[in-house]
Amino acid sequence: MSSLSGVAIHSGLTSRVTLHREAGPLRFRRGQAVIEATVSNVIGAQRATSLGSGGAQVHLVEHLLAALRVAGFFEGVLVEVSCDELPILDGSAAPWAEPIAALGAPPPAPAPLVLTEPLTVEANGGRATLAPGPERLACEIDFAHPAIGRQRWCGGPDAYPELLDARTFGFLADWEALKARGLALGASERHAIVFDDDGPLRPLRHADEPVRHKPLDALGDLALLGRPLHAEASIQRGSHALHHAMARAVVTRAAADGRA
Repeated sequence: MSSLSGVAIHSGLTSRVTLHREAGPLRFRRGQAVIEATVSNVIGAQRATSLGSGGAQVHLVEHLLAALRVAGFFEGVLVEVSCDELPILDGSAAPWAEPIAALGAPPPAPAPLVLTEPLTVEANGGRATLAPGPERLACEIDFAHPAIGRQRWCGGPDAYPELLDARTFGFLADWEALKARGLALGASERHAIVFDDDGPLRPLRHADEPVRHKPLDALGDLALLGRPLHAEASIQRGSHALHHAMARAVVTRAAADGRA
């Protein structure tokens, strides 16, 4: 068992998360309710991945799920959360690495989902193409901002650890708009990369840190498959909605092929 606490970015509440080593699928516990980390339990994709079941819900699960995926945990962890939102921490998945390591070695990975035919999915103006092949993830972004522009990241499981410290990013005008709507109550510059018209308000950890956060989010969202995905995935203009659509398409194809 290991724990970590921090501010929940939208509610401003202190969120305490305790990781328990426990057999079974990855799942979240809110009070007496248990929410399995599966794509069928996705209830929202607005700026974060939200899961819900039996009237309970939990938000901003993708960074923890990505860190579990990088550590090799596809199952065997129960995540107890004190409120409906996980803490934003520094905006990356890196702070989760230490409490996950305290759980010990992960159980053996389940059999992978092997894509046998190409798939293309579109959502929210983004496009994802999946092709049969070894596991590989490529993400591309293109922002009309002098400090970002077009960036691309590509790598397989051996490169996934380099994504962990990439922070979520946004723009100062959007941040102020969220505050005006009563959202992002717990947000500060400590929890994300914030860009004004000229550049980031704090130094970047990597020159391509913005694009690195996109495959990090994708790893967390695709962890909702509960199994490794053996496919070459290429994502342009990624979003949580697009990642969820990818996962659902893979599940549907696997079921049609009798491999679900």
